[in-house]
Amino acid sequence: MPGEKTDLAFLWDMLDAANAIGQFVKDRTFHDYLGNRMLRGAVERHLEIIGEAANRVSDSFQVAHPEIPWRRIIAQRHVLAHEYGDLKQELLWKVAVHYIPELIQQLEILVPQPPGHGA
Repeated sequence: MPGEKTDLAFLWDMLDAANAIGQFVKDRTFHDYLGNRMLRGAVERHLEIIGEAANRVSDSFQVAHPEIPWRRIIAQRHVLAHEYGDLKQELLWKVAVHYIPELIQQLEILVPQPPGHGA
């Protein structure tokens, strides 16, 4: 089905951006994050990508996978894009280090790995 292929592409975008965030914050502290404008910008941008891709996943797929907090992910993207002056860096850090690893695990189940990758 064409919808499934499109959903898979958006899920891959979400996973790719989530993995990037994981790499950005690896071995970093909140203090490092606050002191590094480029790191904050990279995390924020990739959170936006995750939210935009999540918003494009079909409603039927979202309903079939309620384990993923679609509405929260999409809402976070709207905050980043439209209310950037009110960003709470503590919350973004929490998302990056606590919720992104969980999202990666959830998405890895849904996104098939290309041949030659994985175990």
